[in-house]
Amino acid sequence: MGFIVSLLTSLIASLLYLQTSKITSTKTQFVIRGITILIGSIALLASISRLLVIVPPGNVGVINFFGKVSDNTLDSGIHLVNPFAKVLNFSTRLKDIKENIDTTSQEGLSLNLDVSLQYRLDPQKAAIVYKTIGIDEKELLISRFRSTVRAITANYPASAIYSTKRQEIVQKIDQQLTQEIPTLGFIVDQALLRNVKMPENLQIAIQQKLKAEQENEQMKFVLEKERQEAERKKIEAKGIAESQKIISGGLTNQILQLRAIEATEKLAQSNNSKVVVIGSEKGGTPILIQPDTGTTKP
Repeated sequence: MGFIVSLLTSLIASLLYLQTSKITSTKTQFVIRGITILIGSIALLASISRLLVIVPPGNVGVINFFGKVSDNTLDSGIHLVNPFAKVLNFSTRLKDIKENIDTTSQEGLSLNLDVSLQYRLDPQKAAIVYKTIGIDEKELLISRFRSTVRAITANYPASAIYSTKRQEIVQKIDQQLTQEIPTLGFIVDQALLRNVKMPENLQIAIQQKLKAEQENEQMKFVLEKERQEAERKKIEAKGIAESQKIISGGLTNQILQLRAIEATEKLAQSNNSKVVVIGSEKGGTPILIQPDTGTTKP
């Protein structure tokens, strides 16, 4: 309607401008022509602006022509469109839904979870989202988000949700939503589990249980270390015993006598004065006697 009004206004201004030629007064003619030119120019610019649409950055445009929605979306920038069509902008930026969800564990214990869902619109499905959901998708996504969180946490005990299985639970929530949300026209970026709240007495009991488990694991580690050390010493002692057995088995009287003779020869070849007494024929070891080389005064 605005385009038609602007177009008609520019046409009327043009006709008035042409009719000013019949006015005899030059001054009056000049004033009327100036007014008609101004009005016609404004109306013409308004008509042209209806042909051009600017889609802001981080958005896509969906064209609605008298109730018929085009499947082709407009990227950010300037576009030439039908002046009678309406263009709606949909944000493709990342959005964050923060929820505080009451749920139950595998044992039926009540828990409260602080969770977040980060998602964005799929630009290629903006027209489908507009036709099936509209311009506000949060209520629908929140319902899906809550249902998924409750279904997954119901498969885990409270102690696991509170401590050991938090990352696994987040991954399952993310996987489940990644399968469901794209069918609605959205892309899941990440699901987050920020905090787990539970009754104080239950929380204390879980913490005590975790502490006992940690101490038990620490004791297992110490015992395993001691066992490995004992095993190492046993192997070491066995090796020493076998080595001594091999050495003692090879030490005959002839070898010992040979070693003694070799040692005696080395001692005899040294420059220091000494007396070497050779043992008996039965293999006695040499005896080294170091004489007193010091001088005595009378």
